[in-house]
Amino acid sequence: MIASLAWSNSAIANDVNLSTNSDYLNETESVDIYVPPPEQGNYRVCEVLLRPTINSIIEKNTGKWGILVEKLEDRTVIYNYNADKYLIPASNMKIITTAAALQRLDPEAPIRSTSVRNWVTITNQRSNNAYADTLLRYIGGPTAAKTALAQMGINPSWIRQADGSGISRNNVATPRAFVEILRAMYYSPKREVFHASLPIAGLSGTLKNRMRATPAQGTVYAKTGTLTGVRALSGYIHHPHYGILVFSIIANNPKQSGKALVKAIDQIVLQLSLVTPCEL
Repeated sequence: MIASLAWSNSAIANDVNLSTNSDYLNETESVDIYVPPPEQGNYRVCEVLLRPTINSIIEKNTGKWGILVEKLEDRTVIYNYNADKYLIPASNMKIITTAAALQRLDPEAPIRSTSVRNWVTITNQRSNNAYADTLLRYIGGPTAAKTALAQMGINPSWIRQADGSGISRNNVATPRAFVEILRAMYYSPKREVFHASLPIAGLSGTLKNRMRATPAQGTVYAKTGTLTGVRALSGYIHHPHYGILVFSIIANNPKQSGKALVKAIDQIVLQLSLVTPCEL
């Protein structure tokens, strides 16, 4: 059975200019991914088969990939592929920007006519570039962001930040950086604000039209990333067997279509959503 993910022109807040300020239209990509038929409702992926399955997806799509998946609770590594490789993360840089902003600012403090909470929500849910770059300037730029992240225990050498939005190709970061930031934010007093700002697979934001009618729908909270030749997805999977998984997937391949890269990333996330201990 194929789950068709139809493109939808969702309503966005009036103060957001989609044509100039947001990646929303570019990142809300529709792809078809395989979903097991209803009669295979107990379909699962045995843990020992996860690595070769994901490896085969990467091999089919080539390019530069970096992936890290860990259990939130005890840091058990579920999958690792070039986790310390520097890659262009596109709008995944907004994770860095919003995490640093929440580390330095009160969510209810005002910026212009609204709260920091709303700035963070619009930045991540709608991938608004102007909001992200303004947030970074407001907290003092990339140096201030690195300082804020270092206070959270994040190694600043994992990140080279040129802007707040991820538009610049001078931005590079490792999958490990995003996993560590996501873990730190989960245990932060600002967790609720940050977690609520992330798009939900099949339901909201830039993930509204992705992974619909799959086991990933409603269980994956993650930030998308989109530039020509770049696709990324980093966030949390609320997993029935492993608790919360923290993951970062970044693909850089200018020779591969964006749709193909999105499909490959979604296939990987679906495999992660279906993985179970083999003894079950």
